[in-house]
Amino acid sequence: MENDKVILLDFWASMVGLRVRVALVEKKIEYEYIEEDSASNVPSPLLMKMNPIHKKIPVLIHNGRPVCDSLVALEYIDEVWKDDKARLLPSDPYERANARFWADYIDKLYENYGRKIWMTKGETQEGAKKGLIDSLKLLEGAALGDKPYFGGESFGYADIALIGIYSWFYALEIFGNFSVAAECPKLAAWGERCRQRVSVAKSLPEPHKIYEMILNLKKTYGL
Repeated sequence: MENDKVILLDFWASMVGLRVRVALVEKKIEYEYIEEDSASNVPSPLLMKMNPIHKKIPVLIHNGRPVCDSLVALEYIDEVWKDDKARLLPSDPYERANARFWADYIDKLYENYGRKIWMTKGETQEGAKKGLIDSLKLLEGAALGDKPYFGGESFGYADIALIGIYSWFYALEIFGNFSVAAECPKLAAWGERCRQRVSVAKSLPEPHKIYEMILNLKKTYGL
């Protein structure tokens, strides 16, 4: 759409913000990026204004109007910037519902398990690691299978939902002492396939930097 003003309030390491960045590149949408200091937990005045309910990133601002929550933003982008060659959600209603189901499943992985892997030790960490691995295996078998992407031949909504968490896998593997490639080889191959896409390559943060950031967070929190 011409004469649109698109702004993204985000944080470089945000796994959910990454989703919106990938979608914007997939759709070839020009936007202004504004970095939020999420590590300090002090929202900027602009973030407070645009997301007064949760005060969290990412926030997509389109012509002055905010769209909050990464999955909601993905759907908004797909609806506003219609492009049959770069659809994020399938056109078929059933397949669209299926993509939303798996995106919701993916959305809960980090909150339920990922955070505990780097924030805890002992039995709690082991339980979280087992929960994440079991969930990834289920995702690999029931949703991905032998397809190139979750939507089949097309990279889309569910792929973008997971690629943000994928960017944190390296750090989680180190803290949890496990290997996604060993446990879920098809999912690991999917991740490498996604990394070849321009939208992902441009947006994906360096895994080592994620790991270093988490180390600093652990020191800050005394973990």
